[in-house]
Amino acid sequence: MKIKKRHLSIIIVLIILVMIPVIIAEAKDDPLANWQPKFDPSGAEFKYLLSCVGHPAIEGVAVGYRIRDKVWEKSNGRLYVDFRPLSLLGGEKDVIRKLQMGAIQGMMSSSVAAANVSNTLGIVNLPYVVDTFEKLDQFRSDQALWQPFRDAAINQNILVADVTGYGSYGWATNSPVKTIADAKSINFRIAQAPVNIDFYKAWGLKFTVMPWPDVPQALQTGVITGLDHTPIVCNISGKFNVAKHYTQLDYAQGLYIHLTNTRWLNKLPQDLHKILLDTITEESAVARSLTRKQQVEQIEAAKANGVTFYNLSSEEKAQLIDRAKPMYDKWGEKIGADYLRQVRASLNQ
Repeated sequence: MKIKKRHLSIIIVLIILVMIPVIIAEAKDDPLANWQPKFDPSGAEFKYLLSCVGHPAIEGVAVGYRIRDKVWEKSNGRLYVDFRPLSLLGGEKDVIRKLQMGAIQGMMSSSVAAANVSNTLGIVNLPYVVDTFEKLDQFRSDQALWQPFRDAAINQNILVADVTGYGSYGWATNSPVKTIADAKSINFRIAQAPVNIDFYKAWGLKFTVMPWPDVPQALQTGVITGLDHTPIVCNISGKFNVAKHYTQLDYAQGLYIHLTNTRWLNKLPQDLHKILLDTITEESAVARSLTRKQQVEQIEAAKANGVTFYNLSSEEKAQLIDRAKPMYDKWGEKIGADYLRQVRASLNQ
């Protein structure tokens, strides 16, 4: 009997030794392992399923986890924010449909995708409108500017709860772009959004509309020779491993727009309703501040890894603004001409 027990003990030890490397490997393979909740959410009365396509290494995405933890604490475990980044619930087009149907309750949508929910939300994608961190803060804090944006999709039972970001847009390229003339030799990857297509046409630049997952191979094979994105995303996602040049246009802020299904929201008990929206507001403000710092850090890290940064002259930027003028008229009809004029005038005072 003792021999059998000894054999059993040896077998158990061997199983543990075999499983340890497997467990460690699985933890390494799980990009979200460090963001698991430190509480058991199974007892929550209500669940807010929140989607985002981004990686939580980006501060404007990681805010989802901070919202999760703060709401859990403030609600004493009654409301669980089940945050799912990295497209775990699907691509943005599919997730928007799920949000509209009520299959999920919240979505941190890229501003490009959100413009498909309401044309008004596309105002932040227009070049040189909400183009700096300072203007974004002003846009968010000025209720005359923010309220039409917040309520832009309310007739679809969707509230814009807040915004976070991933930095200032520019060009990551395979060769130096110091002037608009240099840019004309580049084939840029741009997002599949009408507003982006319109201003690249207005700028007279070559572009290819391409899904984000196809970008790495397209860059490596020369199908595209540049892309329109932010330094934070280009560095964290490894695009700077191929595109070793970056032109800081700063023509728009990359944003995640926090959309909430109001049919679900309005069924929450009043105290939880307030806790959720207040926490989203508080943590989104923190995230916007952290994004400023992260952009500086990611640019420095990219420079240390051999990426060269450039700035267009003020005269060349003025040319881009001038070429985009017909767009402001076209999109003013969709967004609301008075609202667009009000935003541009207020942010350029």
